[in-house]
Amino acid sequence: MKILLVVYDNESYIHYFPVGLAYIAAVLKREGHQVDIYNQDKEHYPDDHLTYFLDHNHYDVVGVSVIGGYYQYRRLMGLSRAINNSKDRPFFLIGGHGPSPEPEYFLKKTQADAIVMGEGEVTVVELVKAVAGKNCLSGLQGVAFREGDKVTINERRSLIQDIDSIPWPAYELFPIEYYRLIRDAHTSATDFVMPLLSGRGCIFKCNFCYRMDEGFRPRSSYAIIEEIKFLQNKYRITYIDFADELLMSSIKRTMELCNAFLEAGLKFKWRCNGRLNFAKPEVIKMMKQAGCVFINYGIEAMDNQILKNMNKSLTVAIIREGIEATLNEGISPGFNIIFGNIGENRETLEKGVEFLLKYDDGSQRRTIRPVTPYPGSPLYYHAMEKGLLRDCSDFYENKHTNSDLLSVNFTNLTDDEFHQALLDANTRLLRNYYEKQLEDVLRQTHDLYVNKDATFRGFRQI
Repeated sequence: MKILLVVYDNESYIHYFPVGLAYIAAVLKREGHQVDIYNQDKEHYPDDHLTYFLDHNHYDVVGVSVIGGYYQYRRLMGLSRAINNSKDRPFFLIGGHGPSPEPEYFLKKTQADAIVMGEGEVTVVELVKAVAGKNCLSGLQGVAFREGDKVTINERRSLIQDIDSIPWPAYELFPIEYYRLIRDAHTSATDFVMPLLSGRGCIFKCNFCYRMDEGFRPRSSYAIIEEIKFLQNKYRITYIDFADELLMSSIKRTMELCNAFLEAGLKFKWRCNGRLNFAKPEVIKMMKQAGCVFINYGIEAMDNQILKNMNKSLTVAIIREGIEATLNEGISPGFNIIFGNIGENRETLEKGVEFLLKYDDGSQRRTIRPVTPYPGSPLYYHAMEKGLLRDCSDFYENKHTNSDLLSVNFTNLTDDEFHQALLDANTRLLRNYYEKQLEDVLRQTHDLYVNKDATFRGFRQI
């Protein structure tokens, strides 16, 4: 089969390497299919270019994958119209965390032929085989499909337990020289960056999380190290962004991985998503020794009752201890705080602002966003139970218009009061950030002219 996988454009200058799609490309290629990548992202093609491309290049299958989000949803709608308008329309399938929780809605809205629900490496191979043989998709696990206006949702597929059995992403099909230029926390101008998965899933169940795969399935340290070596040798990668939901799934796991990096003699910078429950001084020290420069933490709130309402399995004391341990070792923490979960008010928002003002080291520009009840999350179903949200259509078409604007109001504030509270909070945070940036530039200027700093490379932006 001849298959086209579409990477959508999110209007960034440099885009993030589409790891998930690259895994799908790898398993399809391993099965002997011809896989091409349509890089709308790198080329900034308008949607109608995809129509033109499909009119002049025959494909048996075209696939698009998106996460849940107002922008991703609208990109999917535009690309779907482009695909459906093509004269030689291929079999059209979609996938990703976005469509998976509400497959019927997405099939009817996009007019796609099928959805790969959840983890796709096994499902997509069986699906393409069925399409090639013109076989019925009924009973094919992990697939929802459309026949006219009729939608059939099959049983969901069990998760892949042995992640090492999946081939590496099909790097050779993608313009890695472009993707490696993305910037991250503490990258130098000469670093080359690539994301990599150390495992899949998460052991926690926050009420706003819409990723439906339960549990954590780690890759072996050996497999991770071999892939890093490959990226270093092939693409001169110097910085690894561990892009999975939670590298720090336990103290034991984190220490084992760091020890493996050190024993292998690997030299690279890296960042990961972490968990403050496990951010103990001895763990952070080991991470620093192994090259870690940034740990992205899901803090979300600085109030014990709100943390409990979120099912975060954290306390304010644990958060403070973990952040201080991280800063003490010279690793920058990523501060993710949201506002508007069940029980929140201006006072809980203020606690988050004060925390950020006290601890933020300025490595990233941080603001506070409203909580969003994405389809598939416990908060989404709570919103429908309380009459705050009608259905998936109401969420994507009416409520979720921007990630920085309120979609569903779980507080006692009016919508205008809610937005005013965020305006006040983020104005303080942004002023603090840019004041620190100004102080840093003025310090460099002082060193240049007073101390005759010959290492100064000009007043330039990276």
